Amino acid sequence: MGDQLLIRLCSPTLAGLKTGNLFTVDCDDRQKFNSEVRGFNARLLSKGIRMIPVKYWKGHVLIYLYRPDLLKRDFSNQEVCKILKEKGYSYHNADRCVAELADHLKQDASFPHEIGLFLGYPVADVLGFMKSPEKGVKYTGFWKVYSDEASALKTFDQYKKCTEIYSRAHQNGKTLEQLAVAT
Repeated sequence: MGDQLLIRLCSPTLAGLKTGNLFTVDCDDRQKFNSEVRGFNARLLSKGIRMIPVKYWKGHVLIYLYRPDLLKRDFSNQEVCKILKEKGYSYHNADRCVAELADHLKQDASFPHEIGLFLGYPVADVLGFMKSPEKGVKYTGFWKVYSDEASALKTFDQYKKCTEIYSRAHQNGKTLEQLAVAT
């Protein structure tokens, strides 16, 4: 897993604009991959970024790259806490919730709809998706928008621009450590 992949998939999180990203990579050697994850975490610990493999299956791994401080901020919202509580999470402890999310992903055949809360999506859009993934969708971009389309479009543009800037900077010699913002 190279730095360019992380920049392409996670620039808004690296820049401190987004709580987290989920992405899948190939994984033939779980032990070697876990070593890579430990190396990444050591490199970016001072920036407030953490990477966790949340699910392994058939030569693949689902990765959660996130900012624990932003997740704690997001989880201080009462509406978020209510949803997490209803879904069986220890909503008062964000770190515990991440472990419980990994458990849900491993045990449940379907993807947990509340996952958008772990990625920094607007609560209204997460609730809209939980209610009906297909009905009421106003726009589809980085997530499905059910509520404030204008705000979501601005955010999507910000994420795209951030990724373009980070990709260009990396191609011009900036390292991942230089690009990741400390929060």
